[in-house]
Amino acid sequence: MHWQTTRFRIDLSRPQVMGIVNLTPDSFSDGGRHADVRAALAHCERLIEEGADILDLGAESTRPGTAPVSLEDERARLLPVLREALRLGVPVSVDTYKPALMREVLALGADIVNDIWALRQPGGFDAVAAHGACGVCLMHMHGEPKTMQLAPLEGDPLPRVRALLQQSTDALVARGVARERICWDPGIGFGKTPAQNFALLARQEELLASGYPLLAGWSRKSSLGAVTGLSVQERLVPSVAAALLAVERGANIVRVHDVRETASALKILQAVRANAAPESGKIKP
Repeated sequence: MHWQTTRFRIDLSRPQVMGIVNLTPDSFSDGGRHADVRAALAHCERLIEEGADILDLGAESTRPGTAPVSLEDERARLLPVLREALRLGVPVSVDTYKPALMREVLALGADIVNDIWALRQPGGFDAVAAHGACGVCLMHMHGEPKTMQLAPLEGDPLPRVRALLQQSTDALVARGVARERICWDPGIGFGKTPAQNFALLARQEELLASGYPLLAGWSRKSSLGAVTGLSVQERLVPSVAAALLAVERGANIVRVHDVRETASALKILQAVRANAAPESGKIKP
């Protein structure tokens, strides 16, 4: 399986690590640490050194309870970093739901649009469809960031997640977007209870049946804190464990803060898989 993006045809035979680059002053995990261009680019370079296959740049926090950021503020935070990040030799994803900004970043050469609204904001589908090659990650969200955890999804999340992502996918395909450009994200923590988030992980194969690559974003999420009692900054081990479980259950991309630790854990999983059925009874070197 491959994921077609603007400049790269990403081989998903090996799990891909997407490194998070927050360009916001108020991210739930590392807000403000990479808010200036120099610090952000240094972080990008460090993530690549640690094993990031893809960089995901975000200039608006979508943590529960946050108010929207203006287009002007988001673009001012994002564009100077994006221009330089595009020189680093890896696919660059932009985490935004604003169609006007999607068009601008794609014109600059961004590889992937990563949208928490699954392109449901007016003009979103057309912004991606107008570009001939970019990748797109469609995420499920119940409600909106400001209020999503006040009235989370009710009942079994799988049918609702699958239906919304399929609806957005169908809208893109109807506009001529190739299926190999599309990736799904179940939206862990976006308007869902901890039990629902863990159900999405336990039954992940029900989403994989669609045939689209799956991105899992468990890094430092509150559901991990709910079952461990650990604060955001203490969730390294649970985050790596969740990423590993997601990949073991078929996820193709994991979106993480802690790249070095996640990449190392995935190497162990790959070694196990490589030697699961050795030819002629011999272990591979």
